[in-house]
Amino acid sequence: MHQVVISGTGLYQPPHIISNAELVLAFNAYADLQNTEHAAAIAAGERTAITHSSVEFIEKASGIKQRYVLEKDGVLDPTRMYPRFAERADDQLSLMAEIAVDAALKALAAAGKQPADVDAVLCASANMQRPYPAMAVEIQAALGAGGYGFDMNVACSSATFAIEQAVNAVRSGASKCVLIVNPEITSAHLEWRDRDCHFIFGDVCTAIVIERAATATAADQWDIVSTHLATQFSNNIRNNFGFMNRAEDSDPLARDKTFRQEGRKVFKEVVPIAAAHIEAHLATLEQTPAKVRRFWLHQANLGMNQLIIKKLIGESMGSSGSDVAPLILDTYANTASAGSIIAFHEHRADLVAGDLGVICSFGAGYSVGSVIVRKI
Repeated sequence: MHQVVISGTGLYQPPHIISNAELVLAFNAYADLQNTEHAAAIAAGERTAITHSSVEFIEKASGIKQRYVLEKDGVLDPTRMYPRFAERADDQLSLMAEIAVDAALKALAAAGKQPADVDAVLCASANMQRPYPAMAVEIQAALGAGGYGFDMNVACSSATFAIEQAVNAVRSGASKCVLIVNPEITSAHLEWRDRDCHFIFGDVCTAIVIERAATATAADQWDIVSTHLATQFSNNIRNNFGFMNRAEDSDPLARDKTFRQEGRKVFKEVVPIAAAHIEAHLATLEQTPAKVRRFWLHQANLGMNQLIIKKLIGESMGSSGSDVAPLILDTYANTASAGSIIAFHEHRADLVAGDLGVICSFGAGYSVGSVIVRKI
């Protein structure tokens, strides 16, 4: 059995930023248009008027201050309220593959590897651009990597679930070097016209190189001590868009065909699940949360992370995060599976050899995955 390390990470950051103020301006203009158009139905009690959003509401509800997106004009158009992407021909590199290749090359450079050193590519994301061919295989071809590739989706836990698959492949000897990419084009599945969630997501792509310790040459290496995954079915976070919609004669633009959640239920149920999962995982190694130098948590909601850290170590985490649990949510918003990886990518340089850390993601499913690492 081989010792396995994380030897590099990469981040693709989209070119556009949408501030909360910009988002609120567009949403409120949309609300006014809708309320005017349906004024008679609203007056008759047949329809509910859309309430305005506000910067204060968004920041209090989530801790988010801005988000990166691949395209912003369509999102901020009150008559559209979703991104406007140009369709690409089959012989062109797809948008999801394009951003994945960018992040992948950065991760490989950090690891001191070439694409030819990679013998497996895992594309792990909350939403895939298409059913087939697999995004991972297109990314593999674009990079010039060897071996095989496959897609996997466990919503916001996809990255940590992929890490376990990569670790198992490398540890067993089936693979030498596995590349994980997490291209999250969340702007395309977010319902920007829903006040309760229009501010939640942002676009991004992360990449991780996982390889045998014996072949790793990077200056920055992290021993993967243990991984642990768990799922528990829930309908409280759901998206019904899929290939069967046409056969069901359902409306492709219906509200259930984009992201939706029962936010309060999710908060109440997922926080204890995540905290208990991390604590139990550490206990299998005879470790406690107090011995963890840093937690790189899924970045969905400030309040969730504050309560998880409070449950784990009794420490209060401020609105800008803390040294033990850094926050990137305010800048990137919720980036689905990429959130915990962004936190790890941006907030690990100050740790020293021997320091213990936990990468943890949680989300729809419910699903939760934790990866315990130690700085080499």
